[in-house]
Amino acid sequence: MNTLAIANKLVELCRQGKYTEAQALYAPDAVSVEAGAPPGAQREAVGLAAIKAKGEWWSANHEIHSASITGPWPHDDRFIVGFQFEVTPKASGQRMKMDEVGLYTVKDGKIVREEFFYSAM
Repeated sequence: MNTLAIANKLVELCRQGKYTEAQALYAPDAVSVEAGAPPGAQREAVGLAAIKAKGEWWSANHEIHSASITGPWPHDDRFIVGFQFEVTPKASGQRMKMDEVGLYTVKDGKIVREEFFYSAM
């Protein structure tokens, strides 16, 4: 698959809430980089198993009220996807809105790197 096809498939799966299924688009040694380290974790998750664990932690620790996915916006071997969430972290119980952008890099038909940029309101 080329970069645009991967980008479109990722967006399609995320819009359906199929985040786990979307991980099939990732290379086994993919790297995920957060803007800030999650509690008790590193900013960088290396390898598909670490990325899956990060996703499982997110799901287990947040109640997602709504999600909106925008994009993709491709550029050579990279693309950007926008994510808007309304969530309640289970630890605080305080509902909040998140606006996040993911920058993805593709190599040999797989996502090899994702970097997230976000702010919580």
